[in-house]
Amino acid sequence: MRRSWRFISTVIGIIFRHPIVGTTIVPLLPDGRIVLIQRSDTGKWGLPGGIVDWGEDIPTATTRELKEETGLKLTKIRRLAGVYSAPDRDPRIHSISVLVEVEADGILEPEDKLEVLQVKAFKPEELPLGNLCHDHDRQLEDYFKGETIIA
Repeated sequence: MRRSWRFISTVIGIIFRHPIVGTTIVPLLPDGRIVLIQRSDTGKWGLPGGIVDWGEDIPTATTRELKEETGLKLTKIRRLAGVYSAPDRDPRIHSISVLVEVEADGILEPEDKLEVLQVKAFKPEELPLGNLCHDHDRQLEDYFKGETIIA
């Protein structure tokens, strides 16, 4: 019993003392538009993405989250655009976000209707920058510089 409790305590300590890893996605449609989601918890727009599940790698989590939140199919991972790790980047929890640029296609129809109010594709010059969720304004600003950012 004591060994079991020690193991459970160790696992809980690891989980709650370390950042959560997630992926944030810059989905590009064939016509060059970028897809954003409107979140139900804040009403703000942002890039799709989410937490990497146990047993998943970044490409699998990216494919799954893109489908769940936008209805789109990932056709190609283009590049790693950045890694964001500031403790205050997400107001809910300390998380590390891996920003990935992808090519996507399909119909904009979120599967996760509890988390996503709507999905919309924007021309780069029409993105609603300035009040996006989390640190997505910064991520998109860095993304448009074309560099790989570690922050």
